[in-house]
Amino acid sequence: MRAYISLLLILLSGCSIHTEQTLNTHSMNEASSPNTVLTKLKWHHGAQNCETSQFTANDIYQHDASTYIIRQSKCLTYEAPFIYILAGQQTILVLDTGAVGERTAYNLYQTLETLLGKKQLSEKALLVIHSHGHSDHYQGDWAFENRVNSTLIKPSKAALQAYFKFEKWPDGQATIDLGERELTIMPTPGHQEESLSIYDPQNKWLLTGDTLYPGYIYVKDWNAYKYSINKLSQFAKNNPVSAILGAHIEMKNVPKQYYPIGSTYQPNEAPLDLSVEKLHALNSVLKANESPTELIFDSFIIKPMNFFQRTLSNIARWFQAQ
Repeated sequence: MRAYISLLLILLSGCSIHTEQTLNTHSMNEASSPNTVLTKLKWHHGAQNCETSQFTANDIYQHDASTYIIRQSKCLTYEAPFIYILAGQQTILVLDTGAVGERTAYNLYQTLETLLGKKQLSEKALLVIHSHGHSDHYQGDWAFENRVNSTLIKPSKAALQAYFKFEKWPDGQATIDLGERELTIMPTPGHQEESLSIYDPQNKWLLTGDTLYPGYIYVKDWNAYKYSINKLSQFAKNNPVSAILGAHIEMKNVPKQYYPIGSTYQPNEAPLDLSVEKLHALNSVLKANESPTELIFDSFIIKPMNFFQRTLSNIARWFQAQ
């Protein structure tokens, strides 16, 4: 099944039907700062030959005593998604479970046992949610199924509406209290209809999944995406945001250059975190462009899907649901 999905994704990236304009933001007032709030400056970025390379399944960063970021190896999955672990006094939140399924030896729950300790996992509740419903963000769900202390929310709009009690998606926001750590949950559709973002006031992080990250970002619904970026921008004006953290790194450390889909070796990656100024710059440009337009920023590229690409995306989602 993954082979079908990967093929569709490659077709998506290589589609030659272009109906939208392209706007290079070089002349725009785009703030660009090399600073990062993370003490980890470089992530494991794959290998030239993964078959002969010795690699660990996870690259793990501990930001503080209750916050972890896990990146799955580029040699394990070219997607190399980032997984976020936020622990409170009563509950541990897992945002995304990665791109590696149960047919491998990879087990995210066992990784958490190593990081947090079996005692903490047994004493606290686990809440597993997803930034959106693409398969590279939920393949590790199986490790949390049928566990007494785990609540696993399916990556669908209906499931999120039911659990967080959103009355009028995508308006509004919800809060969850992990125990002396309250998070804000915001629907942010556009990349996919069920996309969401999370604000963690403890670290002042805005976790945005595939809505905004240093990479080549496909937008399925242009108007929904504009709404979501404006929503995040307004939120960031009213709340302190130290960093925007997404689910992948695809950009190089050279402005406007990126690694193509399927890359398993990315030696010159850009940093993971984006500054809030980049969010505001994106929002300003989106407001000035009503029609779908490819936007090329130094740190990310926004690519609206055309009809053919949206159709392929829907087919991929159908395969994933089987």
